[in-house]
Amino acid sequence: QVQLVESGGGLVQAGGSLRLACAASGRTFREYGMGWFRQAPGKEREFFASISGGGSITNYADAVKGRFTISRDNTKNTVSLQMNSLKPEDTAVYYCAGGSTPYKLGMKMRDYGYWGQGTQVTVSS
Repeated sequence: QVQLVESGGGLVQAGGSLRLACAASGRTFREYGMGWFRQAPGKEREFFASISGGGSITNYADAVKGRFTISRDNTKNTVSLQMNSLKPEDTAVYYCAGGSTPYKLGMKMRDYGYWGQGTQVTVSS
């Protein structure tokens, strides 16, 4: 029912910036908390950012705090991720995810019922 499509990935040098976008279909977008996950080569998918349905609450993994910013525009059914000061270790496929339960801190992967196909972010040294 709900479809998510990521865009904005690419190749960037260390220290550079990228902005990812996740476009969502569905009329109840603002009811969903949204999260960003990433999966590096040979690694498990990991959470790094989330935002509540209304956008008033955000949460970040330590690895990205101070560098990444999640935001959303519910009038456009879009969630964005501004990534600054990128590091080679940020290289991964980045996935947008939509929550299937009321938003709370500490949500698990199983709490996200909708997933995009991912967009590749590569940071060169």
